[in-house]
Amino acid sequence: MIKNILFFSLASVLIFGMPGVSRAESAIEIIDNDYQTVTISVQESVLHVTGANGQILQIYNVAGMMIKSIKVDSNDRRYELNLNKGCYIVKVGKTVRKVSIK
Repeated sequence: MIKNILFFSLASVLIFGMPGVSRAESAIEIIDNDYQTVTISVQESVLHVTGANGQILQIYNVAGMMIKSIKVDSNDRRYELNLNKGCYIVKVGKTVRKVSIK
């Protein structure tokens, strides 16, 4: 009698207590980030921007006011700034640099 109870208990645990095995398929998505890094440099009053074709170039003074906004139309571009001497913040896309005009 005890053997029958143990057998039924073990059988019920094995049948009802075992978690079901399921196969989960993982989706792997490869994202190709084909982008160039933007470089910003200044020499005297000439601003040199590379790798920013089609992006917006914004120049701010230290108070945060936008001085100029230019659409970059080439991958390698130079701009004559014609700004007063001082520090400015240049933003191209997500790249931000502080430049000094001497």
